[in-house]
Amino acid sequence: MTEIKGNIASPKGFVADATHAELKFQKLDMGVILSEVPAAVAGVFTTNKVSAAPVKLDKTVVAGGVAQAIIVNSAIANAVTGEEGLINAKKTQRLLAEKFDLDAKHVAVCSTGVIGKQLPMDKIALGISKLSATNGHSDGFSEAILTTDLVKKEIVYQVELGGEVVTVAGVCKGSGMIHPNMATMLGFITTDAKIAQPLLQEILSEVIEVTFNQITVDGDTSTNDTVLVLANGQAGNAEITADTADYDGFKAVLAAVCQTLAKKIAADGEGATKLIEVNVTGAPDELSARMIAKHIVGSSLVKTAIFGADPNWGRVISAIGQVAPFEVPDIELEIQSDLVLLHSTPVDFDQAELSEKLKEKIVVIDVELNNGDKSGTAWGCDLTYKYVEINALYHS
Repeated sequence: MTEIKGNIASPKGFVADATHAELKFQKLDMGVILSEVPAAVAGVFTTNKVSAAPVKLDKTVVAGGVAQAIIVNSAIANAVTGEEGLINAKKTQRLLAEKFDLDAKHVAVCSTGVIGKQLPMDKIALGISKLSATNGHSDGFSEAILTTDLVKKEIVYQVELGGEVVTVAGVCKGSGMIHPNMATMLGFITTDAKIAQPLLQEILSEVIEVTFNQITVDGDTSTNDTVLVLANGQAGNAEITADTADYDGFKAVLAAVCQTLAKKIAADGEGATKLIEVNVTGAPDELSARMIAKHIVGSSLVKTAIFGADPNWGRVISAIGQVAPFEVPDIELEIQSDLVLLHSTPVDFDQAELSEKLKEKIVVIDVELNNGDKSGTAWGCDLTYKYVEINALYHS
């Protein structure tokens, strides 16, 4: 597996473009991904019961198994917009299909931004009219999907499968309202691998659990969370089938793309100054390990301690005890590789030195539960004054 320089249009048979549709921000605010041929599509979506109109629409696209385009706007979420919102999502789908001569049911529609506002369809139409499949600004797509994000988030890997070079590219946005069970988080992955839709969906659903679903910024699950994968088969590899080396290779590269993007989201949490990684080992099952790790990284007390460079390990222990579904009498705890707890007993350590280590950009917490051989990892960020400022003023 090799990381290469590129963007969401790097896999064979894909193009992308971005434009300023004048929706809200003085920046690129609409983007499109196009496949030259119909592609297998897989998707995962928010578990928020108040899901946005585009989520409802995209579930039908994924159920159909085929997609050829994804259209995204980054100013208005089209959530809590009733029947009119769904009509507008479908109209967006139809307008893009007409623009590029596609089957409308093969167009996915995604939105992110302010909740409760209707899409200005005149501006949506204007933006779509500006998009191009031949003179596309593919590098701009990663910018066009951003809202409060400070940085673009994209990654491209290549791997040899079936004797051919397969490319997998990913791009995402997300900074606040991030607590996936699938946040305002949108993720898009393109690949030229040849793989049947049911197997692609199976692999994505498994990979999501240990990547995107293991990040948290603020504990709030958005109305719009969506991750979509398009696989158009243009690499020319033999079709990937289950229980083969190519299957393992494809799953590994897809997991690498998703994990890289997930960590980029966590690091770019609203107002964040540090990425926090929590590794839990010695659990009786993987789910418990993942949930404990995610609860630690999501604890407001842990997050504020990290922000303040306070080596208050008691907050970590408290977070473990809140969610562990079993007794935890023998815990080892390391913070920034400094042992602070052994056999659930405090260990002398240099607090001033550890406090200095907690000022680093990446903070790692390692927990050994001594109650099994399963492990889990989660990622998040510190909780800062800036987070409050951003969200206090977001709507206005």
